[in-house]
Amino acid sequence: MSTIARTCASQLAARPAFQQTIRSLATVSPAARNHKIVVVGGGSAGIALSHQLLRHGKFSQDDIAIIDPAQWHHYQPGWTLVGGGLKKKEQLRRPLKGLMNPKFKFYNTSVGSFAPEENYVTTGEGEKIGYEQLVVVPGITLDYGSVKGLKEALEEKDAMVSTIYDYTYCDKAYSNVQKFKKGDAIFTQPAGVVKCAGAPQKIMWLALDYWKNASLYSAGKSDINIAFATGLPKMFGVDKYAQALEKLRVERGVEGLFQHDLTAISGNQATFTNIANNSKVTRHYDFLHVAPKNVPWPFIKSSALANEAGYVSVSDATTQHTQYPNIWSIGDASSLPTSKTVAAITAEAPVMVSNLLSSMAGKPLQASYDGYTSCPLLTGNKEVLLAEFMYGGVPKETFNRLFGVDQGVPRKAFYWLKKEFFPWVYGRFHVKGRWGGPKGLVR
Repeated sequence: MSTIARTCASQLAARPAFQQTIRSLATVSPAARNHKIVVVGGGSAGIALSHQLLRHGKFSQDDIAIIDPAQWHHYQPGWTLVGGGLKKKEQLRRPLKGLMNPKFKFYNTSVGSFAPEENYVTTGEGEKIGYEQLVVVPGITLDYGSVKGLKEALEEKDAMVSTIYDYTYCDKAYSNVQKFKKGDAIFTQPAGVVKCAGAPQKIMWLALDYWKNASLYSAGKSDINIAFATGLPKMFGVDKYAQALEKLRVERGVEGLFQHDLTAISGNQATFTNIANNSKVTRHYDFLHVAPKNVPWPFIKSSALANEAGYVSVSDATTQHTQYPNIWSIGDASSLPTSKTVAAITAEAPVMVSNLLSSMAGKPLQASYDGYTSCPLLTGNKEVLLAEFMYGGVPKETFNRLFGVDQGVPRKAFYWLKKEFFPWVYGRFHVKGRWGGPKGLVR
């Protein structure tokens, strides 16, 4: 080998990305079973992107494997509708196994750990599963321990404490709304990450609407007092929609407790931490709806794949891991700095699929994610404020672009999208990888 050739080879080998690519090609996995692609998670992200990969790539039987311990696949955005009495929760779940394409290898088990240097994962049962490409999309989980006394109150049938963030309790929310006649009603939103940042107030607006229609509530003169306690300094993270929601809050007589993070409940007392000065604030309640903190799964947080916050560390644009080029992530488990919603997944999945297939073919990554997400904010009165935005909180409104409709105003037409169209399109097309959000059906 010439001196020039040896120098070039030495420089290439020094590059981390190049080293990892060579390692991923050369390493013979010690795993008992091997696949071209292993997808960890069969939720909204995993099921959609797996079908897109199968459709766009050249894969044979069992080339793509999915690992997930769940028995049921849930349409989680619908739990708000259950809490508002608009849907039955049983309508919003399907057996996960029944959604799997026959070409997939489905491991109905948990993941215990990752070995990114050796290209395999270990299941909770100790089995090693090897991969050429790994997609990590297990979502996030609820931290009930972040609010002392919450789990016990939820389990107590007659306690006026509920949450729409759990299939087990989402129908209790509507039951409590129906039983409540007078007193102090508090709806909470935690500081930090939460699935669909608008959901904690969606259930509040639906409850307010129910009490108003039952002649139990009227702004300024009512036996029911409503407060919204949020860890945020305003009603929503995007200014345009925050201003519209603040106007509704004031008009409807809802007290705003901003930068208030719920930490404990005991009896009929809720204790908050005032984030502004770190003081403790205790409030009486007769009705309490809680959005628990959402956190990464321990098996992700403790792995080499995670950033300091515990999320899978990926490029904001390409969804490729920042250290391991053959690892990818989107959805709630990823570090992508956007709201954690199904709408975000519809925009993220095609980007990830395109880039992963390009990487497998040795081509440059050309697809880029702009942070698009959406939050259909139910505001009661059969109306929805359809928030759509991208990185930086910049509005990216589909109906505004197409028809000049200002989406900062709640509208009845958007209500029917949220209640009927989105659940239908999710079950009919999204789980098959054929729904592209604002882009409509995708091939």
